[in-house]
Formats: sequence, structure tokens, C-alpha cells
Amino acid sequence: MQNHDSITLCCLLWARDGAAGALSDYEDAVLEFLAPHGGELLTRVVSEGTDGVPDEVQTYRFPSAAALDGYLHDPARLALADWRDRVVARTELFPVETR
Repeated sequence: MQNHDSITLCCLLWARDGAAGALSDYEDAVLEFLAPHGGELLTRVVSEGTDGVPDEVQTYRFPSAAALDGYLHDPARLALADWRDRVVARTELFPVETR
């Protein structure tokens, strides 16, 4: 049974030109910070990133808004902001429902 306070999110990621592999490496690193905040990676898929489609799409769930906030403001995650800025051109993050 799903917790009604939980938040499920979809994240669309576009790499800077020529940085799709580096974006994937960055995501490998920051997704390690999900579990300490109760987050769970549900899906992670990659595309060729052509014709304007995202290079990577992820869905994940957090048990609460506070847990999500903890992940987003985790000092270890924030310490990687320069890496992120070098490889990620655009991110879209929005709530979704699983059915």
C-alpha cells in the first residue's frame, strides 16, 4: 500500500552538447543520495537525446515532501553543483502518479 504522503516525481534531463556520457556519470553519483533520504529510484532510462528529446528520464519516490527537500538540499549533493552545471543543459522535474 502506497503512503498517501509520498511524492512520485518524473525528471527529464538534457545533456550539454557532447556531454551525454558525463551526464549519466553525474546522475550515477547523485542518485546515490536518494536512499539516505528515503528516496527510491523507480525507473531510469536513456535515449539518444536527438530531436529535442531528453537524454535521460527518471522516476523516483520520496516518503514525504520533507524527505524530498532533504535530498535536494543535501550538502554532499550540492557540492557537485559545478559538475552538474558542466554537463546538464536542462532539467524538468514534476510530480506524477503511478497507475
